[in-house]
Amino acid sequence: MVTEPIKLSAAEARVLGALVEKEITTPDYYPLTLNALVNACNQRSNREPVMDLDEDDTRQALHGLENKQLAGRARSADGRVTKYEHWLGEAFNFSRAETALICVLLLRGPQTPGELRGRSERIHRFEEISDVLAGLQKLMERDPALVAMLPRQPGTKEARYAHLLSGPVELAPAALTAPELAFAGGASAHDERIAQLEEAVAELKRDFTELRAKFDDLFGDR
Repeated sequence: MVTEPIKLSAAEARVLGALVEKEITTPDYYPLTLNALVNACNQRSNREPVMDLDEDDTRQALHGLENKQLAGRARSADGRVTKYEHWLGEAFNFSRAETALICVLLLRGPQTPGELRGRSERIHRFEEISDVLAGLQKLMERDPALVAMLPRQPGTKEARYAHLLSGPVELAPAALTAPELAFAGGASAHDERIAQLEEAVAELKRDFTELRAKFDDLFGDR
């Protein structure tokens, strides 16, 4: 169990979040190869901000996570292809609800309870906003705290919450412009559906790449 504060780099946070997400949403392809992990980190949907990590960036992030005992090489891998997994459960003993909240916060930054509820549906279904708030409260009550409620910004109705695995959250003025706040607060169900469809297409492409690699391993030399 982790009892000391953790400070992840932006790349480490993205890699950890991607591993947690893919374990639950695409279990047949988890643990992830390095190529699959890079693709998961660089998705254009369900990621804020969008990143462009290469293999070296991802390896370095994995090395940092391994030093923190949060992720590393899969312990059950057969050895033919190196794969990677997270160890978040061992580190924090999260409930499924807590895992979902931390995962979405790692992948998409500070969010309102309503946004967290909608965006975590593929990982864990929260029946009510009160269930989201209860999960956030548990994360805030940990020692050290893993989540914090941010000051409500002018023109917004809901407070946002952020994970603290990368240290205290600094609110950059450039991230609080009126258009961006309006977009963050007014994303429709239609927009979320489009994002989910984009992710599904990306996952199908990754699945095809994985299957082609396996086929080449089996029959490429024949």
